[in-house]
Amino acid sequence: MSDTLRNDAANQARGLAIDAVHSCSSGHLGLPLGAAEIGASLFSTGLNFDPQQPTWPNRDRFILSAGHGSMFLYSWLHLSGYDLPLGELKQFRVLHSKTPGHPEYKETPGVEATTGPLGQGVGNAVGYALSGKKLASRYNTAEHALFDFHVFALMGDGCFQEGVARESISFAGHQKLDNLILIYDYNKVTLDAMADKTQSEDTPAFFAAQGWEVFEIDGHSIDAIDQAIAQAKENNNGKPKIILAKTIIAKGISEVEGTAGGHGESGANFAETARAKLGLPKSTFYVSEDVRNYFNDKAKARSETRTSWEQTYASWKLANPSLAQEFEASNTSLDFESLSAMIPEFTPENANGASRASGGIIFNAIASKVPNCITGSADLFGSTKNYIKEGGNFAPENLDGRNIWFGIREHGMGAICNGIAYDGYFKISGATFAVFADYLRPSIRLAALSGLPVSYILTHDSVGVGEDGPTHQPVETVSGLRVIPNLDVIRPGDAEETAGAFIAALSRTDGPTALILSRQNISTKSMLSAQERRSGVQLGGYIVHKETAELKLIILATGSELPIAIEAAQDIGPNVRVVSMPSFERFERQSADYKESILPNACRSRVAIEAGVSSTWGTYLGLDGKSVCIDRFGLSAPGNIVMNELGISLENLKSVASDLV
Repeated sequence: MSDTLRNDAANQARGLAIDAVHSCSSGHLGLPLGAAEIGASLFSTGLNFDPQQPTWPNRDRFILSAGHGSMFLYSWLHLSGYDLPLGELKQFRVLHSKTPGHPEYKETPGVEATTGPLGQGVGNAVGYALSGKKLASRYNTAEHALFDFHVFALMGDGCFQEGVARESISFAGHQKLDNLILIYDYNKVTLDAMADKTQSEDTPAFFAAQGWEVFEIDGHSIDAIDQAIAQAKENNNGKPKIILAKTIIAKGISEVEGTAGGHGESGANFAETARAKLGLPKSTFYVSEDVRNYFNDKAKARSETRTSWEQTYASWKLANPSLAQEFEASNTSLDFESLSAMIPEFTPENANGASRASGGIIFNAIASKVPNCITGSADLFGSTKNYIKEGGNFAPENLDGRNIWFGIREHGMGAICNGIAYDGYFKISGATFAVFADYLRPSIRLAALSGLPVSYILTHDSVGVGEDGPTHQPVETVSGLRVIPNLDVIRPGDAEETAGAFIAALSRTDGPTALILSRQNISTKSMLSAQERRSGVQLGGYIVHKETAELKLIILATGSELPIAIEAAQDIGPNVRVVSMPSFERFERQSADYKESILPNACRSRVAIEAGVSSTWGTYLGLDGKSVCIDRFGLSAPGNIVMNELGISLENLKSVASDLV
């Protein structure tokens, strides 16, 4: 009886997708129709979850990497009892509905990740799986197995072709994340054409070569899907699992099924005939009473499973109070005072190094007191300096390790970090050279869109990199990051500002932060106290050198150019103010009165100095201001020579500033 009901549910899910896409004349039908039996298997028996408590810690996580097929997810969330009523399905892609065009984190109950850009969900799933391995290693005991969840992602040929997925798949195989199960909607069709137009590799052999266990099944047989999922869950063999589910795209709409034309909304033109072929009544958005009752009974059983886990948790908590305190603290936010107290003030002996070196000291001081602080680097730990010295390396034989070796996989690193952040239990950072930020920019953008508190440690921040030349000297990168909404970009100007930058990043809960750190040494010039400089960073901009006579000129600076600005002000005279602007985004969040106190409108003579392009400084310079910036690519020579050659010097700043006074 249940198999009949599940096949009915699959066809009714197809009907919901057809009706939703038809109602708004927009969307993608191919996956919701082709993968309907996969949904019936997953949401009936394959996944362990409770729709009444969508975020309970030991649930199985499901991510729709092929996010264009969002009606697949919305239909099954609705049928299985999540707080997603039928009225929301009828509002598919309508403004402010819970059913946006692609799944969005925190917008719809049951959506574990914002997906749509292909391949990202695969990387997110790898991050979730890594988080699950670390949770189990850290908190499971012989008496209480708190964490044994699995992470699923549904992907397609589009995800498979994207580099971010390939990087993540390789990483997962190397790290033996056997709690990860990818289901491949293996219809061999992409948006424009049949997949053989653009790919010809042996897909099963590819995954096997990456260290994955491969299952090949009929994707329209619910029994076959059930068996593959059960076996994948059972096999704790050090291999992630890939289920190649052979399906027919847009199955149920004979006019387009099995073709590239079935990918998008064109099949919705045949809604009436498709509904009849599927055995559905003429009425739209139909769900039978039998199917509803079946999933209602499932929801009750799932609630009992979750309640049983909570009882286990209560027993574990009594037996392991210290671990419980640590685990429960992982979801609490850190504040300025507590973080600042963890970081010793810098002394004259260690204050004048590169901010990447200062960052390493700061990060280790924090990590020694925040056990859920973990980090990774794209094969650059020795340069980015974010290695946790007493943290050990994350590896199959050391799942409690806090340093993740991502290899030369920036794009995958970004998506994996997002997955860890989605799970919410570890404070994650990833590091590379600033010039390579564009390799992970799509992941940074999605972190900003989703409000994920990921920290990006981006070192070698400017032409100060030196001899490696223009290929490794970022000039446009910092400004390019500043234009991403909800991303805080912080470029600190000395060791104490670097402390403030890490404090800002690790205390932030509603979005990511890019920490822009130098390879070149930075000599501290400010006379302000350490706490004043750390606090100033939280505000985004502050007065670091105040005028002692009538204000006639404001010099604005970031990073290693801040000491130059202070020295120039001292040379020019008492009418000059220097404003440190480590973070435009944080400054813009301050009150109008505060901003006026720092950059008074009455003083229009302003000059900005930064070893990068000038384009993002216009807001603060106005029509009368000038910039000492670099609107070209760099040069191959020692860093100080390149800086001087391109005008980032005390003499040039004084010359430009003098013209304004």
